[in-house]
Amino acid sequence: METIKLTINQKEITASQEESILEICQKHQISIPTLCHHPDLRNEGNCRLCVVEVAGEENLTASCNRKACDGMVVETESEKVIDSRRATLELLIANHPNDCLTCDRTSGECQLQDLCYQYDISRGEQLLKTIEQKKTLDLSSPSIERDLNKCIVCGKCLRVCGETQDIGIYHYQERGFDTLVSTKENQPLAETKCINCGQCVKVCPVGALVEKQEIRKVMQAIADPEVHVVVQTAPAVKHTLGESFGMKPGTDISGKLNAALKKLGVNQVFSTDFAADVTIMEEGTEFIQRVKNGGKLPMFTSCSPGWIRYVETEYPQFTENLSTCKSPQQMMGALSKSYYASLKGIDPKKIFMVSVMPCTAKKYEAQRDEMAVEGIQDVDAVLTTRELARWIKLEKIAFKKLKDTPYDDFLGEHTSAGRLFGTTGGVMEAALRTVAWTLTEGAFDRLDYEAVRGLENVKEASLEIAGMEVRVAVVHGTAAAKKLLQKIESGEKNYHFVEVMGCPGGCINGGGAPLKDSMEIVEKRMKGMYQMDKEAAIRRSHENPLIMEIYHNYLGEPGGHKAHELLHTH
Repeated sequence: METIKLTINQKEITASQEESILEICQKHQISIPTLCHHPDLRNEGNCRLCVVEVAGEENLTASCNRKACDGMVVETESEKVIDSRRATLELLIANHPNDCLTCDRTSGECQLQDLCYQYDISRGEQLLKTIEQKKTLDLSSPSIERDLNKCIVCGKCLRVCGETQDIGIYHYQERGFDTLVSTKENQPLAETKCINCGQCVKVCPVGALVEKQEIRKVMQAIADPEVHVVVQTAPAVKHTLGESFGMKPGTDISGKLNAALKKLGVNQVFSTDFAADVTIMEEGTEFIQRVKNGGKLPMFTSCSPGWIRYVETEYPQFTENLSTCKSPQQMMGALSKSYYASLKGIDPKKIFMVSVMPCTAKKYEAQRDEMAVEGIQDVDAVLTTRELARWIKLEKIAFKKLKDTPYDDFLGEHTSAGRLFGTTGGVMEAALRTVAWTLTEGAFDRLDYEAVRGLENVKEASLEIAGMEVRVAVVHGTAAAKKLLQKIESGEKNYHFVEVMGCPGGCINGGGAPLKDSMEIVEKRMKGMYQMDKEAAIRRSHENPLIMEIYHNYLGEPGGHKAHELLHTH
């Protein structure tokens, strides 16, 4: 790759001719503000905040879209540049709601607010007069809230939904100063084909898109002496929450997470990793039965609610291919309100199950009608990783100083296989560890399946197990899933088992994960998860002592009547 030399702020820099001015500046720690740029999305240059001055050119240029060239001289902080950025911010803030004190994008999470502080932008009386609250607030979705009054038309939601996910529910509406981003014919989100994945929420630089808040609902349950509050924490949360408190991506903060939840006043803290182990027992059994009995293949995993919604709306012909297993979230809710309730002598109706999830779609999943047993919903409230971080900060808990605390008994013990559900390829690897061992009665004892790891859009593997070739695939993100489904439907691809995650990278990049991320950060989270797995004492789901106990004492055989009643759906 050919290198060039250019001068930025009187400093000579060597770079690749393929890089934009913005990319070069970011590599050399030269700060340039942006609102519409994201490292994983195509650049559009909508916000005009990243403008820089290039010697010999009359007009400022957007650094995100401008390739550098040899001999170029660039100023990123000239008077002309600063004046332009201030003017842009003043226009944005002039037509932005003045509700920062109550906005869900708290201090440090709103990029527009941060830039206004940085460039000393205040809202004068003349600007206040220009505000018009004429747009809409959309609360129809169980997962996402949309406030068009706060939209700055950066286009990130449109790009991530249309290009990364290939769903495309957002569109530009109107022209000029009246331009806004909305749904087709301004439909409420709940009436669109939105899968609730929340990727649009993560890239939104302001509070125009936020997850539906449930912190107050959980606090009210804790305050009620008649309610027994149980919390489950998802695998991905344990490797992402720490980032909200200045810890490195991928750091396992399980012990501190448990301690923080106890300080918040919950009664019990369980690990969703345990329910993931149960999922492997049920899903693995279902897969073996389908293979042996000529069932519908390939079998698709069913733990990603965004993926389930995608199949139902876009590819209903594959509905029968979906595993009948509930997701680990729902299994944990069902077991807490049955097995745990019976052991503790608690009325299931008095148990309030809270899930801490990296996923906005889990809010949608929890309220689905079929996610209940005998009229009692499996899960009562879902908090995203970000919501829990805000709550911990609200209560002024010094997270990093907390002493590690173990999970509570009954539904806390888990294997590293269950933890791997947090990353793309993890469900498949966990399943293969148990399915291969079961089919060969322990003769095939392989633990590591590198072929299904990593961030490639589609990963494939073919294994010889018990004299049979087992073909598997792993795909993440609905854009990649769409292409794979088309190949399966046409007969170009033929598999036995396929893992699908609705979000790129899996749960560690879910719509409820920390906001300031990229695929580079996602990879660090993934490495932290695999390091934990490598060091774990028990790495197969069926070897979890508590799994053996719950099946022996309560559920019976995997895939049996009791298990189907509690842990499967349609």
